[in-house]
Amino acid sequence: MSGGSLGALTLTGSVKALALELGFDLVAVGPATPPEHGAAFRRWVEAGHAGTMGYLERRLEERLEPERVLPDARAAVCVALNYYQGEPGDPSWRPVARYAWGRDYHDVIGPRLERLAAHLTEAAGARSHGYVDTPVLERDLAARAGLGWIGKNTMLLHPALGSWFFIGVLLTTAELVSDAPLADRCGSCRACLDACPTAAFVVPYVLDSRRCISYLTIEHRGDIDPDLHRDMTGWQFGCDICQDVCPWNRKAPATRHPEFLPRAAYPGAEALSRMDDASIREAFRDTALLRAKPPGLRRNALIYLENKSR
Repeated sequence: MSGGSLGALTLTGSVKALALELGFDLVAVGPATPPEHGAAFRRWVEAGHAGTMGYLERRLEERLEPERVLPDARAAVCVALNYYQGEPGDPSWRPVARYAWGRDYHDVIGPRLERLAAHLTEAAGARSHGYVDTPVLERDLAARAGLGWIGKNTMLLHPALGSWFFIGVLLTTAELVSDAPLADRCGSCRACLDACPTAAFVVPYVLDSRRCISYLTIEHRGDIDPDLHRDMTGWQFGCDICQDVCPWNRKAPATRHPEFLPRAAYPGAEALSRMDDASIREAFRDTALLRAKPPGLRRNALIYLENKSR
C-alpha cells in the first residue's frame, strides 16, 4: 500500500471488511484520477471501434475524468463478484454467455455498493456513488487499484478468479489508501486472439466491436452483416470464446452466488424466434438478456438456426 494517515488506513480497512461481508469476492482501492488509458479509449472511439454504441461517445469526458461524475472524488473502491458457474447442468444455456445465465448483475451489485456508500457517509461524512458499467472506465480504474490486469482480450484478469467476474466501482470523496496494481501476466500467450472466430481483435488489447459476437448479439440494433453470420457459430447472446480459452480461467472457482445460476431452461432458438415481445420480456425478466431487446433476441435466434441448417 502507498502512504496515507492512520485515519485513512482505518477507514480503508473498514470499507474492505464490509465489502467482503456483503459478499464481494475481491475488493481493492485506487485513486479517482483520470485513467491511464483515457487517451487510448478516445482514439478507440474515434476510430469507430465502438460501432453503434453512441452512449460511449456522449459521456466520453465523464469516463475520462471521474471528478466530472462525482465532484471532489478522491478514491475508487473497486469490487469483484465471481459468476463462474462451472459446466452447465442444463445444456440449453450453452448458446448464451455465462454472465447472463442468472439474475441481472446490475441488480445484485448496485444495492451492495449503496451499502458501502452509506458506510462512508456515516464513518467519514463522505459523498460516494456506485457505478456498474457506466459512466466510468471501470476496468481501467479496477486495474489501477490492483483488482487485476487488462488482458489481450480487453477483459480484466485476476490470478485467482480469471476473468469470470463482474466489476463494480464506488467513487468517493473519502481519503482512502490505494493498493498497488498487478503486473500484466499475459506474456506471449495469444490464445484469446487466435480463437476469435470473427477476428475481432485489431491487435492485442484492441477490440473492434463491430466484429465482436458479443457486441453484435447484444448491443447492435437492426440487421447483422450477412458476411458475419457463419462466423457467429453457435451463439445467440454474447460469446465466451476468448474467456474459455484463456489459461487463467482453467482453475477458476465456481461462484458461491446462487443469483447467477439459471433459474429455468433456456427456451431455445426455435421457440424464441416465434415468441412475441411480451413473452420474451416475461421469460427473461430480471436478467441481462433483455439488454438485446426482443427484436434482437429473435434476430439472433434466426441466425443461429441459419447456421445450424448449413
